[in-house]
Amino acid sequence: MTAFQMPSDAAEARAVQDALRARVILDEPGPPPGRGHVTGVDVAYDDDRDLVVAAAVVLDAATLETVAEATATGRVTFPYVPGLLAFREIPTVLAALDKLTADPGLVVCDGYGRAHPRRFGLASHLGVLTGLPVIGVAKNPFTFTHEPPGPRRGDQSPLLDDGEEVGRAVRTKDATKPVYVSVGHRTGLDNAVAHTLALARGFRQPETTRRADALCRRALREATG
Repeated sequence: MTAFQMPSDAAEARAVQDALRARVILDEPGPPPGRGHVTGVDVAYDDDRDLVVAAAVVLDAATLETVAEATATGRVTFPYVPGLLAFREIPTVLAALDKLTADPGLVVCDGYGRAHPRRFGLASHLGVLTGLPVIGVAKNPFTFTHEPPGPRRGDQSPLLDDGEEVGRAVRTKDATKPVYVSVGHRTGLDNAVAHTLALARGFRQPETTRRADALCRRALREATG
């Protein structure tokens, strides 16, 4: 695992992103959906106390049963700057991943990978630092345009930034808002979409994100009394 580098300001953070982006691996298909482990990671904040809690939940990809889970609590040490969210979250996410007692397999972030102004969002950053295959599945659009996908589950449309496809808007449930899927590290876009659909069973968000979100919120409540 590569050591995390905490920048002193936004300009240095962008330079770190630009340097690490060259290490993103885009020519691997990634693990097949429905096999092995998949891990959801998410964070919750207490802004008044400058606390961040991260959760990592490992699921069996075939059954979606929980295999292992871990949380970590840290301090927020970097300001909120659009496009630089990783520097607020990754140190605590790495700590949670380090506590896992099972192989994480593919990691699913509630965020972006290549669908980012510098093609290096949270999912890419986490992938380069850990060496794991990582995808981003975000709830809201960020820095791209897209046509609305069709109304049925599985319908999708490309996310475009200056004409480049950087991800897909994917309908995971009939007549429900799409999610926004992008490659982070060591997986392909078609595979990332397939994983997203395999993990979204009856809900808009992947089960990995739902479990990690619930766990980090519970852990934050416990940490703050």
